[in-house]
Amino acid sequence: MIVPQDLKHWRKIIRAELLGKRAAVAREKHHEWNEIITALIISGFPMLRQMTVSLYWPFQGEFDPRYAIRHFREGGAVAALPVVIEKRAPLQFREWWPGVATSKGVFDLPVPEGTRVVVPDAMLIPPVGFDARGFRLGYGGGYFDRTLATITPQPLKIGVAYELSRLETIYPQTYDIPLDFIVTERCIYHNASAGLEPIADPQRAAELAAKLLSSRHPAAEFSSPPCYGREVGYWEGKPPSVKPGD
Repeated sequence: MIVPQDLKHWRKIIRAELLGKRAAVAREKHHEWNEIITALIISGFPMLRQMTVSLYWPFQGEFDPRYAIRHFREGGAVAALPVVIEKRAPLQFREWWPGVATSKGVFDLPVPEGTRVVVPDAMLIPPVGFDARGFRLGYGGGYFDRTLATITPQPLKIGVAYELSRLETIYPQTYDIPLDFIVTERCIYHNASAGLEPIADPQRAAELAAKLLSSRHPAAEFSSPPCYGREVGYWEGKPPSVKPGD
């Protein structure tokens, strides 16, 4: 693989192109994709109801994870938002729930105030772009890779993106950490030994995720019960119009 001579500049150009594509998506299509991805996350990763899960506040047309997180919180999950403490340092994760006091952080995104600091068992991560081997192109700050390098055992890393964000390669470097799964409006992808592998049945994703978690947390059990897709309630009170497998 021939790496661009100025990889940083190449990534900057590609990042701008992908952000432009994402911004151009019509509102109706964006909402449709969000519904599909939300339903896939709920049905493909039911064990998140038992875990501490980090989300992110949607920014620049990203998938909105708050609807899925509401479902998992109703089942007992602890939700947390990332906090930038200082440049070139790992992120901190603070517990979050709707209505908690927040202040403005980086990009004016909300940061929970006065809540406990937690370590996530699973993370919903928003790539600007992702490649065929599950590597993520971010915004360029390196915060997620720097953070993941400090967490042992590794959390379940679930990227959430749109198909238009897919690349053949990001030319990964030693500091780039691949995602375990990526969920798009098309399907759930499992990052297998040969690269991203589409999974037709969300129940299969649940089995693979439970197996992966058990290998990282030998003393714990992570179940993969039947699909809970029909139980999700949206913040607007509207159920998803697209169900897993449709």
